[in-house]
Amino acid sequence: MSSISKTSLLSLIASILLGGAVVDTIWQMPTTQSAGNPATIVVPEEQAIITAVKKARPAVVSIVANKKVTVQPPIIFQFPNDFFNDPFFQLPRQQPQTQPREEEREVGSGTGFIVDPNGMIVTNNHVAGDPSATYKVILNDGRSLPGTIIATDPVNDIAVLKIAATGLPTIPLGNSDTIEIGQTVVAIGNSLGRYQNTVTRGVISGTGRNVVAGDNRGRAEELTNILQTDAAINPGNSGGPLVNSKGEAVGMNTATDLQGQSIGFAIPINVVKEVVTSVRTTGKIIRPWLGVRFVMITPEIKSQRQINVSDGALLVSGGSGEPAVIESSPAFRAGMREGDIIQTIDGEKLQSTKTLQSIIARHKVGDNLKLKVLRDGKTINVNVRLEQAP
Repeated sequence: MSSISKTSLLSLIASILLGGAVVDTIWQMPTTQSAGNPATIVVPEEQAIITAVKKARPAVVSIVANKKVTVQPPIIFQFPNDFFNDPFFQLPRQQPQTQPREEEREVGSGTGFIVDPNGMIVTNNHVAGDPSATYKVILNDGRSLPGTIIATDPVNDIAVLKIAATGLPTIPLGNSDTIEIGQTVVAIGNSLGRYQNTVTRGVISGTGRNVVAGDNRGRAEELTNILQTDAAINPGNSGGPLVNSKGEAVGMNTATDLQGQSIGFAIPINVVKEVVTSVRTTGKIIRPWLGVRFVMITPEIKSQRQINVSDGALLVSGGSGEPAVIESSPAFRAGMREGDIIQTIDGEKLQSTKTLQSIIARHKVGDNLKLKVLRDGKTINVNVRLEQAP
C-alpha cells in the first residue's frame, strides 16, 4: 500500500473513532489566513480584492449637503365654539402660526475620495456643485469637517472640494485608457446615505458608453464615453471610486440605469486626473475644447450603425437632442458635422486605448491639430484650433 493510501486510511480510521471530519489536503485550493481574523480562510483572488479595498477605503469620504429651505407651517384646524369644547365660551383661542420660516436641512448626500494629502477631494458635480449649499465631509476616521467648493466641471459631472486638513490618506489613480472589459472592479461609497464605505464587487461591463443622467431635483447631464459596470452603485455611491484589484481608482461612480439590473456607470479616472492637474496648477479647471459629442467605435457600435471601420470617434447627437457638433465651437468653425469619424489626430490613431477625449486632454488651449476624418466613405483633412472649454 502506498504511503498516501496508508495516510488516507489512517485519517479515515481516526475520524471514525474520534467523530471528526475527514479532510483530504491533497485536493485543497491554496489559501491564506486573513491577518485581521486568523480563523478566516481566503483564496488568492479574494485576498487581492481585500488588499485593494484596505488600500482604498481610508481615502473614501462621505459628503453631506445642507441648504436653507422654506418650511411652511402646518395647517391647524380648530373646533368651533360649542358646549362640549368650551361650555362657557370663555377660553381664549390660540392662533396658529401662519408665517413660513427658513431652516437648514440636509438635502443630499454622496461620496468622494481624497486625491491630495492636503485636503483636495473629488466627487460628482451633482453631489457637490451647488454654490448655495454648504457641505460637510465625514472622513473614514470619523472626523467631520466643512468642505469648500473650489472648482466644478458640469460637462463631466466632476466637482473638487477642499477641507482644512493635512497628512490625509490618498487613493492611487490608475489608467482608465488601459482598462479591459471583464476586469474585476469594486465600487466603494456611502450607500443610501447611511452605510458608509460600502463595498460592492463586479466587472467592467462596457466602455465608451453615452448616457443622459438625471437626479431627483430635475437636473440632467449627458455623459459621454463612460465606463459601465455591474458592481452595484446605490443612491449615495455617487462620487465614490471604482477600484481595480491593485487598489487604484479607475473611475468615479456616477449613475445607474433604473430600467435594468446591475447597470452602473463611472467617469473614467483619466478625465478626473485632468481636472485635478488643472486645479493644482491654475486653481481652476481649464480644459482644451473641441466641441463635439462622440462615441468611440466598438464592435457593437460598428454592427449597430453598419460602419466599415473598426476604430475612431464617431460624432453623434445627444440623447436629448443636443447636436453632435456644438455651435460656435472649434469643430463647428472647422466644418465638422454629425456622422464624421475622426480617425487620427496629428497622425495618432484613435482606438479603444487612445480615445478622442484622452488625446485632446494631452494638448493645451490654442494648439492647432490636424485631423483625418472619414465622411461619407471618403477621407478628408480637417485643421482645428483648440479653445478653452466654456
